[in-house]
Amino acid sequence: MGTISLHETDSPGGEDCAAALEILREFTRARVPELDNHDYALLLKDEHGVLVGALIGLSRWGGFLIDILALSEPLRGQGWGTVLLERAEAEARRRHCHHLRLDTYAFQAKAFYESHGFTVIGQIDGPAPYYPHYFMMKPLQSDSLHPVLDVAPRSR
Repeated sequence: MGTISLHETDSPGGEDCAAALEILREFTRARVPELDNHDYALLLKDEHGVLVGALIGLSRWGGFLIDILALSEPLRGQGWGTVLLERAEAEARRRHCHHLRLDTYAFQAKAFYESHGFTVIGQIDGPAPYYPHYFMMKPLQSDSLHPVLDVAPRSR
C-alpha cells in the first residue's frame, strides 16, 4: 500500500459510501459464516411520481432495523405511518426476524411507536427540544405470521 491521505467532507458521495461498506463486508465475511444483509423500502409516491413518504430499513442476522420513516405533512394522521409499520413488520416476519428496532428523538414519534408495540430499550439524554434520543425495539414472535393484505390506511 502506498501513501495514504485523509480527506474530510460533510457530503460523502455514494461511490465512497459503497466502497466503505465493501471494506466492512470484507472484514465481516472473514469472521461470520454468512452475510445476511438485505435492504428494504416502502415508497409512497403521489400521482406525479414524487416521493411523499417512505420507510427505509434493512434486515441483518435476525433483526430488522427501521432506519427512516418519513411522511410529508399532508399524509400525517391519515394512517399511512401505521400502514408502513405493519408492512415492514410483515416483511420482517417473512425474513424470520426476531425483532424490529429503530431510534427516535423526543420531538419525533415516540408515542406513535409505543402505540405499535415498541418499547424503549435505551436513551441518551441531552438538551431539549432534541433529546432524549430513544432506542426502541419490538420483539416478534416467530410463530405468528400476520401478513398485511390491504395497502391503503383504514378509514376512521
